[in-house]
Amino acid sequence: MTETTIPLPPITEDAGTGATLEARRISCWFGDHKVLERVSLTMPAGQVTALIGPSGCGKSTFLRTLNRMHELVPSASLAGEVLLDGEDIYARGRRLTEARRRIGMVFQKPNPFPAMSIYDNVTAGLKLTGQRVRESSKDALVEECLTKAGLWKEVRARLRQPGGALSGGQQQRLCIARSLAVRPKVLLMDEPCSALDPTSTRRIEETIRELAHEVTIVIVTHNMQQAARVSDQCAFFLAEQGTPGGIVEHGPTTAMFGNPTDPRTADYVEGRFG
Repeated sequence: MTETTIPLPPITEDAGTGATLEARRISCWFGDHKVLERVSLTMPAGQVTALIGPSGCGKSTFLRTLNRMHELVPSASLAGEVLLDGEDIYARGRRLTEARRRIGMVFQKPNPFPAMSIYDNVTAGLKLTGQRVRESSKDALVEECLTKAGLWKEVRARLRQPGGALSGGQQQRLCIARSLAVRPKVLLMDEPCSALDPTSTRRIEETIRELAHEVTIVIVTHNMQQAARVSDQCAFFLAEQGTPGGIVEHGPTTAMFGNPTDPRTADYVEGRFG
């Protein structure tokens, strides 16, 4: 892969209010097993969309289709379209690395490079996506991204120490900073707080809300209180009686929790199943 030196403007100038992400009629398989059936959802620019529903209903699979991670599984296949500001990321000729740069991912378990320094963790994604920042700009980039991730004040005196030495919550925020360094339009989060203590969870949630006006965020969560706190809209997934997963209902978070139209949604958000 050829690297090019490019100027990287501040996140606020590059990302603005993020980008609209639209899934159209997404169906997914693992081998012959169909796990999602014609799912369509618009995730508006500059908002947080929460994907909720019981385990096994296809939320994480759907999330992974949104930046082409689903295709990493050898037996996986997909039908449908994923549009980023109107352009299909699966269209012929679209580069996989470009989709991953514009649509970042934060996983359930923090995955910093443990032996790599905090500083180098932040800049690692640039090399992986074929970008190169001038040395004179790197310090400012690292500070900016760690600040956006709510971690700068905690680590600024030890940037050359290993990222693996941080606490779990700090590691997760480091992963967010690493994702931000490549200037994504969208940030996907797959249960980013499930392994964290309440204090770390609160910090991650604060970071999500602070980033939302700059980067479109899509988060999978089983925590209904978290979905209510951080999201602008929710999509409720369900797979019933061995059928593929799909969206039962979606809409503004206040409506989904306060006045859902489908009784199954009400049962789930009120804790009667799942």
